[in-house]
Amino acid sequence: MTRIRVAGFSVSLDGFAAGTEQSLDHPLGKRGPELFQWFFPTRTFRDMTGQGGGDTGPDDNFGRRAMDGFGAFILGRNMFGPIRGDWPDHHWKGWWGDNPPYHAPTFVLTHHPRAPIEMEGGTTFHFITDGIDAALRRAREAAGQKDIKIGGGVDTVRQYIRAGHVDEIHLAVAPVVLGQGEALFEGIDLRALGYRTTEHVPTGRATHVVLAR
Repeated sequence: MTRIRVAGFSVSLDGFAAGTEQSLDHPLGKRGPELFQWFFPTRTFRDMTGQGGGDTGPDDNFGRRAMDGFGAFILGRNMFGPIRGDWPDHHWKGWWGDNPPYHAPTFVLTHHPRAPIEMEGGTTFHFITDGIDAALRRAREAAGQKDIKIGGGVDTVRQYIRAGHVDEIHLAVAPVVLGQGEALFEGIDLRALGYRTTEHVPTGRATHVVLAR
C-alpha cells in the first residue's frame, strides 16, 4: 500500500526547518546548511553528488531511506528554485543540475503553468497549478505501489500534514539553534492528528525521530 512520507527532513532544536533569506546563492537559506551536517558526510549524499566515499552508519541509513524506493515526489516551488512569480527563463531547469536526485516523476506546486521538464536519470518535473490534492492524485497515479515523498519545503509539508495526508514523518533534529526561519510545526497539534513516535535514534550529528499514525 502506498504511504505518503516526509523523510530526511532536518529541523533545529527550536523547531525551524529552513533558514531565512533563501536565494540562488543560499538555497537552504542563511544558516540552513547547519541543519544538514548529519547528511553531508554520508555515503548517500556523496553518491548523490558524485563524490564517492562517505560515512556509513545510522545517519547514512536514515539518509538512504529518505531517498530510495519512492515512486513519486511532491515539492513546493522553492524546492525547484528561488524564482517568484511567472517563469522568466524557461531554459533554467532548477537547483539540481542535469541529473536531479529524485529519479522518479516529481510534481512541483506552483501558481504559474510550465511544460514538463524531462531530466537525466528518470526525473521529470511536472508543474501543478491546482493545489496539493491535485498534485497528490497525480503522484499516486505515477507511483504505483511505491511510496510518495513530500520533499518540502516547510510550507508544503505543513499543508500536507494539516490536510491529514502524511502517514509518516522522519525528522533529523540537528543540535543547533537557529533563532529564526520557517517553523515546521507552529500551530499544528501532532498528537491530535494521531502521530506517535515509532523510532528514536541519536547519533553524533543528529537525533532521528520517526512519527507515524
